[in-house]
Amino acid sequence: MSEAVRRMFSEISGKYDLMNSVLSFGIHHIWRKRAVRFTGASEGMAVLDCAAGTGDLAIEFKKAVGRAGKVIATDFCEDMIDIARRKAERLNLGIEFDLADVMNLAYEDDIFDISSISFGIRNVDDPAIGISEMARVVKPGGKVVVLEFGRPSGIMKIFYGVYSKYIMPAIGKLIAGNKFAYTYLPETAAAFPCGDEFIELMAATGRFAECNYIKLNSGIAFIYVGTVK
Repeated sequence: MSEAVRRMFSEISGKYDLMNSVLSFGIHHIWRKRAVRFTGASEGMAVLDCAAGTGDLAIEFKKAVGRAGKVIATDFCEDMIDIARRKAERLNLGIEFDLADVMNLAYEDDIFDISSISFGIRNVDDPAIGISEMARVVKPGGKVVVLEFGRPSGIMKIFYGVYSKYIMPAIGKLIAGNKFAYTYLPETAAAFPCGDEFIELMAATGRFAECNYIKLNSGIAFIYVGTVK
């Protein structure tokens, strides 16, 4: 990922959790719980969470896999990982943390039951390489799960268009002191493939036996799951 994107996330890291809760009205926590359920994560499994940010998805996975399970959370932004580590320690959760780029994962093939990424794949320089790497480290029959923003349909499309173009940047400037970040993030989401288009991207890696998705809140977000060959 580019140095500019890394720097942007570093600058907003201290307000990242607050901004997520304000801008999504707290719904992002529900989305992450659904993503974990969609993978079938259970006691004793090994999970790699990529672009983990401040650790919310990794924490949900650790709750699902229990003490017998293993969760490694990675991110390319050290400031984000530091916040995630402190959150996990406060919750007394044994999550491991690594500084890593999803396009170049330093793990052996076929060692995790699940790999995941939430609201991060669109920031990867080459999403197909990132997805392929996530699949490489997962055992055959295991799952790769992607939680990402989409393009809502119906009446929600009109509301969300206004909200993301005008309200999100204004709140970003007010709370996080960074209007650019909260202009960049919705713009990248609007331009990123979603639904069937993203499934095609996953399938083109040749890593999956099957890929499926569910639409969240009229397409504001999607959960994609691929079963590794």
